[in-house]
Amino acid sequence: MKIVMAIIKPFKLEEVRDALTAIGVHGLTVTEVKGYGRQKGHTEIYRGAEYAVSFLPKIKIEVAIATDQVDKTIEAITTAAKTGQIGDGKIFVINLENAVRIRTGEADAAAL
Repeated sequence: MKIVMAIIKPFKLEEVRDALTAIGVHGLTVTEVKGYGRQKGHTEIYRGAEYAVSFLPKIKIEVAIATDQVDKTIEAITTAAKTGQIGDGKIFVINLENAVRIRTGEADAAAL
């Protein structure tokens, strides 16, 4: 089992969710986060004054999946989240040792 974590632009969330649903991934966790990568923030003008915005708003999506679904999941997220501009995001894949569904007590792959 794996956890696929993707950091994407906020306006791409619905497209990514639809792409994941289309390949059979039905559960995901979404968190609003802030950060920066190569774009290193930007400047904004508010009421005539210029401000540096160091951390940009992003969305973090976490999906627990079976190991054999990793490639399909990465491809779906990449295709749906890509704009071709800097700041499109990153995808990380993390090993998942155990999973337990609280309601039924099912474990590991059955809990996903």
